[in-house]
This record gives sequence, structure tokens and C-alpha cells, in this order.
Amino acid sequence: MPRAIWALGFVSLFMDTSSELVHSLLPVFMVKTLGASTLSLGILEGLAEATASITKMFSGTLSDWLGKRKILAVIGYGLSALTKPLFPLAHSIEWVFTARIIDRIGKGIRGAPRDALVGELAPQELRGAAFGLRQVLDTVGAFLGPLLAILLMLLLQNNIRAVYWFAILPALLAVAFLIFGVQEPERKNNNKPTHFPLNRSELVKLGSAYWWVVLVGGVLTLARFSEAFLVLRAQNVGLPVAWVPAVMVVMSVVYSLAAYPAGILSDRINRRFVLTAGTGILIVADLVLAFANNVWGVMIGVALWGLHMGFSQGLLATLVADTTPEERRGTAFGMFNLVSGILLLAASALAGLLWDSIGPNATFLAGAVFTTVAFVGLLLTNSRKHGSGGKPA
Repeated sequence: MPRAIWALGFVSLFMDTSSELVHSLLPVFMVKTLGASTLSLGILEGLAEATASITKMFSGTLSDWLGKRKILAVIGYGLSALTKPLFPLAHSIEWVFTARIIDRIGKGIRGAPRDALVGELAPQELRGAAFGLRQVLDTVGAFLGPLLAILLMLLLQNNIRAVYWFAILPALLAVAFLIFGVQEPERKNNNKPTHFPLNRSELVKLGSAYWWVVLVGGVLTLARFSEAFLVLRAQNVGLPVAWVPAVMVVMSVVYSLAAYPAGILSDRINRRFVLTAGTGILIVADLVLAFANNVWGVMIGVALWGLHMGFSQGLLATLVADTTPEERRGTAFGMFNLVSGILLLAASALAGLLWDSIGPNATFLAGAVFTTVAFVGLLLTNSRKHGSGGKPA
């Protein structure tokens, strides 16, 4: 595996440690400390991710047009690092909203260029494993952050603002690893778009196989709303506030353990079969979370949710890389994330509305319905080839 892939993985690890330290406590901070409604939380989380996805669209396209990926990734990670002090200073929902949106803009700027970099740095025969490895290290950060949050909450007597100050250092380490540990490869050809590629004719050239991946990813996004609702579900059944970050720890540990093996498996068999299995797991996770009435039941559902993520997130990124040419890969990742982000806004707002008006079980049952639609669609298409990479069925 190229050293730069490992470096990009550690960049993700440190930034996710920082971000999840903040995010694992943010639902409780907003709802309990600042008095926000669950619907407001859903709208904020959905809007934040939609903002990131819209930004990914333009940053990915810009990286294709310029033929440069790393500089945009550095800007994105740097911007997210600079927002970390805003969270402990927040004294209103508007302040949190501003910090969260700016942080997600940073994520949006870096996301598509970084994924395109992974696709260009990894050998074809190791591409699934490369995306899986980066996802594993990203997810290691996603459970180190909440673990650190639990420790600090216990040491600092549940003072969330004081805990948030500790998110600054790992964010700065992420930027340093990217600047000094990753060298952008020379483009394999000079077939850059001759004009800014965000237009209908260029998007059509991405091809039907790519748009099939976008469709599947979009339906799964409707089913998989913000993970903030997992945190609220655990507190809903009685998990003490200091231990709330354990939800993200459980999900991220399972996620990290599953992502790399799933990537390797997708290099050996048809990738769509692996994705179908992951979709079936999400149906079970939603049903468990809908009907769980104690902390242990919720944690089982959270673990299944993480298993689904391991079987789908890195794999969807691999499918995007498989189905697009190098010179349009940034645009492809950007468009994929744009569609996913818009649908995540709708899904999270709907999840919050159902939670407030009916109850937590309705939120997760709705997720199960959307996931079933994606599962059936994958079953119906698994007998056809879509240029998805991996070995055929």
C-alpha cells in the first residue's frame, strides 16, 4: 500500500478524533444545554451535511479543472481546524449553527479532492483495500474522539465546554500530516477538461454505471439519517450523559473492524453483492433501534448500524472511482456527495419531525422502509453488470 495512502488515513484519523469529540456531545449540548428541539437538531445536522456536500461538488469539480487535489484538501482541513475553538465558546444555537456550518464547509472542500487522491494513488488491484484502509483509520478516529470525550467528561465533571477545548490539538495534527506526508502524484495524462466541467454535457459523460451508484447511494442516505439520533436514542432509554459518547465508540469500533475486510472482499467478488449485504444489515439495525427499550438493546442496534457503515461507505466511494475516468473523478465524487447531502438534509429533518410528533420508534421504522426499497433495488440489479469493478458475480 503506498505510503501516501497511510498518510491520508492518519489525516482522517486525527481530524475525526477532533470532530467526533465535539459531535458525540453536540446533540446533548444543543438539546439539554441550549434548549434546542429535536426537529431543530435534525435540521441543523441535515443542513450541515448538505452544506458539506454542496461544497464537495464545487471543490471536486475545481480539482479536476485545475488538475490539483492537495491544495484544496489542505484548505478544507485547515478551515475545519480553525473552527474548533468556536464550539466551547458557543452560548446560543446560532453560534453552534455557525461553527457547525463552517466546519462542514471545510469538510466539503477537502472531501472530493481527497477521495480523488486516494483513487489516483492506489493501484487498481488494491483500490478497494485502499479506500477501506483510509476508512478504517478515519473510523479509528471516530471512536477515539468519543472515548476521549467520555474520559474528559468524567474528569471535568460533565463540563462540555471544557471538554471541547481538547478538540483543537488533533485537528492541527491532521493538517500537519497532510502538508508533510502526502505528495500529489503527477497526472497520468493531460486530458483535463478544457472548460469548467460542471455542466450538463460533462455530467452526461460520467455514464450510466456512475449514475446507478449515485441512485443507490441516494436511497441509502434517505434511510441513514444523522447519527445524532443514535445518541438521542441511547439517552432516551436512560444512558447517563457522561457515557453518551459511548454510542459513537460502539458504532465506530464496529465500523472500523468491518471497513477494511469489506474493501478486500469487494476486490475479490462483485462489489454490489457486498453492498447488498450491508443494506440488509441496516434494515435489521433500524428495527432493533425502533423497538429497543433498554441501553443494551440500543447498543446492539448501534453496533449493527456501524457494521452497515463498514459494508457500504468505503464501498460506495470505491464504486464511484471504478465507474469514472481520472480526469472527471473529482466531479464524480462531488456530484455523488451533493446528492447524498441534499437527501441527508431531508432525511434528518424528517427523522426529527417524526421523533417530535410520534416518537423515536417512528424515526427508525421510516429508516427501515427506505432501506428496504434500496435492498430490493439491489437484489433486482445484481444479475446485471454495471461496470462496478471487483470480480463479476
